[in-house]
Amino acid sequence: MNQVSFDYPRQDAQGQTCTAHAWAKVPAPLTAPERQTLTERAAELLKAHNAVLVAHYYVDGPLQDLALATGGIVSDSLEMARFGRDHAAQTLVVAGVRFMGETAKILSPEKRVLMPDLDATCSLDLGCPADDFAAFCDAHPDRQVVVYANTSAAVKARADWMVTSSCALEIVADLHAKGQKILWAPDRHLGRYIQEQTGADMLMWNGACIVHDEFKGLELELLREQHPNAQILVHPESPKSVVDMAHVVGSTSALIKAVVEGTAQEYIVATDNGILHRMRQLAPHKTLIEAPTAGNSATCKSCAHCPWMAMNGLLNLVQCLERGAPEIHVDEPTRVKAQRCINRMLDFTAARKAQASGMTPGIGAA
Repeated sequence: MNQVSFDYPRQDAQGQTCTAHAWAKVPAPLTAPERQTLTERAAELLKAHNAVLVAHYYVDGPLQDLALATGGIVSDSLEMARFGRDHAAQTLVVAGVRFMGETAKILSPEKRVLMPDLDATCSLDLGCPADDFAAFCDAHPDRQVVVYANTSAAVKARADWMVTSSCALEIVADLHAKGQKILWAPDRHLGRYIQEQTGADMLMWNGACIVHDEFKGLELELLREQHPNAQILVHPESPKSVVDMAHVVGSTSALIKAVVEGTAQEYIVATDNGILHRMRQLAPHKTLIEAPTAGNSATCKSCAHCPWMAMNGLLNLVQCLERGAPEIHVDEPTRVKAQRCINRMLDFTAARKAQASGMTPGIGAA
């Protein structure tokens, strides 16, 4: 149990999907007048094209603000999936990374799905190629295949279940209670956390998020000594040494909820620092502290911000609305297969949500 069976080398050394390429494509900072002009133009275009902007918590603040101001949403990947499927708009503009755009297209094949830059991807997606993953699954046919949302449409098409960090624990626990063995991919840290919490028999792919993998347990311990009254909030994609110090472990929505509803004044946050924008809006009188990574002077690849998320900007958003491109496409056989595992997750979470006490205003499902 809890063994790692497949170790795929991280795909960030060279080529269009390397982190250096991603950072090189991050839009240049805008002046205040430029930001205002582009914001107004984007709002006009969204209305003109019957489009809605769906933004992740990790993209930069101006895009989050625009989404909320124009009737879109800022949320975690689970709520993004629900929102895009259920919204009346015929064009979805996804500010996030490519797997999020693919998921939107899988659930809404009749809609046009645009993204500011299709090169915006994810280290977890890159590190789990569909052909190699299919071979891994074929070698273990007795296991339920559970994949994290941070994977390609082709990988989802091979899975029995897709999960997000907000529902993975419940779904795996339910499968374990039914006597199922799990084949898990791709994030090893999230997989280990779930295995420890549920006791499930999990065979794991060996992937990691370049942002969360950078958080350091030793430095977090030193920071905690400086802020003894702070609550430590950790995303479960983080290393075990970091997760073990957490007061709250959870998805982006769960961490925001912890800040909004918590009684502490200070919070140390171990996830992508893009989340701090929404946290500050919803809890303006609380102090938020970034959890330590390798530091800007060291060799970290992320320094608490995803380079691919950072590729989303107001200028390329406006350009994609003006051009109607780039557009996400998923071939129909892959889409149909992938939709099954996503719908299974959505049906499961909808049933659980009906039993719960509701949603936190301004946040979404935790």
